[in-house]
Amino acid sequence: MATPEQARTTTGAVGSVKLAQTGAYSAAFIALGMVTASLGPTISGLAANTGTTLGSISVLFTARSFGYLLGSFFGGRLYDRVAGHPVMLAALLAMGGTMALSPVLPLVWLLVLVFTITGLAEGALDVGGNVLLVWVHRAGVGPYMNALHFFFGVGAFLSPILIAQIGLGGDQLRWAYWALAALMLPPAAWLWRVPSPRAEDSQEHTSGRQASGLLLALFIAFFFLYVSAEVSFGGWVFTYGVQTGLADESAAAYLTSAFWGALTLGRLLAIPIAARFRPESMLLGDLMGSLVSVLAILLWPASPVALWAGSLGLGLCLASIFPTLMSLAERKMAVTGSVTGWFLVGSSAGGMSLPWLIGQLFEPIGPRVAMYAIVADLVATCVIWAAVALNRGGGRMPKAAQEPG
Repeated sequence: MATPEQARTTTGAVGSVKLAQTGAYSAAFIALGMVTASLGPTISGLAANTGTTLGSISVLFTARSFGYLLGSFFGGRLYDRVAGHPVMLAALLAMGGTMALSPVLPLVWLLVLVFTITGLAEGALDVGGNVLLVWVHRAGVGPYMNALHFFFGVGAFLSPILIAQIGLGGDQLRWAYWALAALMLPPAAWLWRVPSPRAEDSQEHTSGRQASGLLLALFIAFFFLYVSAEVSFGGWVFTYGVQTGLADESAAAYLTSAFWGALTLGRLLAIPIAARFRPESMLLGDLMGSLVSVLAILLWPASPVALWAGSLGLGLCLASIFPTLMSLAERKMAVTGSVTGWFLVGSSAGGMSLPWLIGQLFEPIGPRVAMYAIVADLVATCVIWAAVALNRGGGRMPKAAQEPG
């Protein structure tokens, strides 16, 4: 039998391992955010490298999102079968390799292949960070999950700033991508040095309430539309600012960072708000604020102030939608691994569709089509919100399951 001193030593060692694991996942999510936010500010440079149009190069959004869908779907199964850290490490190295290749490829079809692999690695890394963090902290995962996604936002905020500082054209674009590729190495080394957590077989949280087909479809549609809006704005606001003459390339890169920075700040602000308001109310407030933000950009099309204010407002309002939507889902249905997988499929499909559609319309119709498309998307999301709010679902979850995460 262990002495009290031995027990304290063991507890301290376990705590240190958990801290190291949590830090590694946070570092990996900073890297993930940097890669995710890099395409928008550099898409014009990639189009120039390949001698193609914005309409043609916008297929990269679809390719990356398709790869993310595959990585999310198969990555979850892989983490159930093998140690998680080698999988995350391989994903980081794959992201580094594809980022290094992207600015030197002269053909669009090669870029499509590379960005599909990038998305595959991003999906696997995203699933891994979330799943392994749950295994590390189990019932106490709530605050750590919020922190994890905050660090993703930190990476997304820093990426356009780094790109703007290095440059956006020719050899400068190459160095920007190579710098991002190099930044995949520190979290990979961190993951290599700490042990992987093990999966738990408990299914007690998934019993009792099965989602109806209609309710599940509504939630999938909600995730689809939300991610469509976020990825479309984050991916096209740089080009929108430049093409409308409201910002030069450097200012547009900072504008993109401001959007992701507001998204990150919003995730912090949402934590105490979520403790006081029902998920339905929070989602409605988020959607109304998002609509007002984008409409401000459309109502004052010649105003740089409106563009900056709308970008900041949209980032703040979109920030809490994903975790709040997960909280609402747990109130209305049993959120199993299979159900969560369908949510991610909807999210990935959203990232594949609307950004690509905007790319097809951007040049023939004009830059404002991006904002009109996002407004239409948000209006449709409000309709889905009403349908979800009116659906009783399968009952309420215990209070502990309603924590943001």
